[in-house]
Amino acid sequence: MKRYLAVILVSCFVLSVSAAPPNKYNLMIAPGTLSETSVTLLWDKQYGGDSLMYHIIVNGKTHGFTGKTNYTLDKLKPATTYKVSFQLITGKNSQTKKQTVLKFKTAAQGKVYNILDFGAKSDSTFINTSFIQKAIDACTAGGTVYIPKGTFLSGALFLKSNMTLHVAEGAVLQGSVDTLDYLPLIKNRFEGWEMYTYASLINAGTLNRDGSYNVRNLRITGGGTIKGGGKKLELACKAARGIRSRGRLILLMNSQDVSIDNLTITEPPCWTIHYLYSDNISCHNLTIITKGIHNGDGIDPDSSTDSYIFNCTFDTGDDCIAIKSGKNPEGYYVGKPTTNVRITNCNFIRGHGISIGSEMSGGVSGVLVQDCKAGALLHGMQIKGTKDRGGYVKNVTVDNCQLMKITIFSAVNYNNDGEAAPVLPTFENFVFKNIDLSQANVKEPVININGFTDPKHKLRNVVFTNLTLPENGKVVINDAEKVKFEKVKTVNGQKPEYVVKSSTGIVY
Repeated sequence: MKRYLAVILVSCFVLSVSAAPPNKYNLMIAPGTLSETSVTLLWDKQYGGDSLMYHIIVNGKTHGFTGKTNYTLDKLKPATTYKVSFQLITGKNSQTKKQTVLKFKTAAQGKVYNILDFGAKSDSTFINTSFIQKAIDACTAGGTVYIPKGTFLSGALFLKSNMTLHVAEGAVLQGSVDTLDYLPLIKNRFEGWEMYTYASLINAGTLNRDGSYNVRNLRITGGGTIKGGGKKLELACKAARGIRSRGRLILLMNSQDVSIDNLTITEPPCWTIHYLYSDNISCHNLTIITKGIHNGDGIDPDSSTDSYIFNCTFDTGDDCIAIKSGKNPEGYYVGKPTTNVRITNCNFIRGHGISIGSEMSGGVSGVLVQDCKAGALLHGMQIKGTKDRGGYVKNVTVDNCQLMKITIFSAVNYNNDGEAAPVLPTFENFVFKNIDLSQANVKEPVININGFTDPKHKLRNVVFTNLTLPENGKVVINDAEKVKFEKVKTVNGQKPEYVVKSSTGIVY
């Protein structure tokens, strides 16, 4: 995980954060979560027993215990310094290992801007766009724009740095279904190409390729619901300007240190949460529902660095998570990779997959999927691309998950327009370990991995360790090099069926 400097920008202010020297836990503050009264901690998973617990101590007193690799401290006081001690407790004789210490100071109490005070009304026909935007524009650094209980209909809203948008429990920020409420058109990226589209319901930042960030220290939270225009808006956008004109539900561009948390997010016209050319993004404690929406992805990290997605539930009409970095020559020459994506403690109920690609031409590396549970996703945990993409996917680890399928595709039959990148792509260095696949459907391969046919670009260096497949489970391997299976058994202790073609160095 990314180690923070002694001073970092988070949640509306410059706040002092100091920690002990780097340690194996990599204890850190989740980007965007340090507020007046709470903070969320993240750390790397530790091993060494079946009953590991993490003991969280605040100012010398026990705050709680967790088996996860994240923990939220709440009911803190504003503008107050806290010292957190973090201890690992193993199952062997209840040993307590050496503690790690993190110090931080909460934000000062900011001003609250209730949208009702700016003319907003909870009414199914009243468009609140201008009134909510007035509250956002008036919000001073460290302040909160507050959406109270009720349903508030709105078009596109544009957030800024150093603020919180708080959608309270019982509140619904409802997107309108009129395309005119999402003008002017803005430049973003869809399916690999930079282009102009309708604005999203919630927008932050403006697109550029120079590596700068124009929105920082933003939080979208509150316990309520953000609900888009859904199918009606989707169809209206398609009719007016075509399928690629649709906005998102939440769009971040060139943004840094952002937390989207503790919300139900549903009914997008297209992708739900999309962040592009951004850094230090936390998406956590979210319920994302997009059933019946064309291209209804849940979360799309796109040419972005340091993403932390945890404690989320997905029920989607397309990919639950799709990690991207542009397509074909444009994505290759823009050359902005997606790196360091941590997906932990998530529940994937329905959707197409936990996906990397298919737009991965700028490169994707450093992906961890850990302690997750996936239902009957169409493609399961999948890595996908085509020979035209260029770029790479490398250094991916999937650990301690319950899955129904693992797939690697080197050819997909969609989103394949445009000329090819100047080089062939590379898939390499994947680790799948401690995975329960016992509930998979055996009518098709449980593990289906396919590299590129070019001898120089075959899938390579893949390790499967400690996997359980259903009885009669099948493993298919095409166009791969150096693929190793260790302790891979069916539920009855037998080896699965292996089907190998055009591959070398396969060990099972």
